[in-house]
Amino acid sequence: MSGLRAEALPGLPEIGPGHDLAALLSEGAARLPEPGLDPTDVLVVAHKAVAKAEGRVVPLAGVLPHARARQLAAEHGKDPRLVELILSETAEIVRADAGRLICRTHHGFVCANAGVDQSNAGGVDHAVLLPVDPDASARALRARLGCAIVVADSFGRAWRVGQAEVAIGCAGLLPVDDWRGRPDAGGRELHATLIAVADEAAAAADLVRGKAAGEPAVRLRGLGRFVLEDDGPGAAVLVRAKEQDLFG
Repeated sequence: MSGLRAEALPGLPEIGPGHDLAALLSEGAARLPEPGLDPTDVLVVAHKAVAKAEGRVVPLAGVLPHARARQLAAEHGKDPRLVELILSETAEIVRADAGRLICRTHHGFVCANAGVDQSNAGGVDHAVLLPVDPDASARALRARLGCAIVVADSFGRAWRVGQAEVAIGCAGLLPVDDWRGRPDAGGRELHATLIAVADEAAAAADLVRGKAAGEPAVRLRGLGRFVLEDDGPGAAVLVRAKEQDLFG
């Protein structure tokens, strides 16, 4: 691999429930200077575009908060209807402090507010939930588009300031490149090196994606060595098992 090229797909409309996301992405790729999607391309798609197309947008007006949601909302200065949605997506609250709810989702992700987000939700009083099965979403897009797919979301990171994109769904791309047992440049055997390829692809794509400019998808070229013939194991393999989580 001699280089990596990242290009945001231009001209995509605001995605909404019921939209044919695969068709819209194909049309966007056709407008690139080198049009189309090749089998060795990796298309990184913002999770909100996927979630909106799958109908995972909830108007807060229809949410009835229960006692636990009202209690947490009062303690942390949040809208109780939003907290109710967060709890519905949460398997476990890992931390709750100073207005922040760090949750383990039903997928196993540890993230703020269980991934429930109101930015770019299509309305002030709406919230977007994570896709129910991001790996399945990625597989469905790959089947239509014929290239590797990464579904990306921005997560905060322990010990680091700021957010970075990670892969919450993946199909057709090796999610982790395991170097354990291989020699390093000096011949020393590696014991702990696992390269999070899908996460790094998501982060690279975010550098050219317009978060507020209606550019939810980026085509990456140059990652052909990591592209698989089949769907692969998905991004689920990037989730650290709870019993191995030293910080949760």
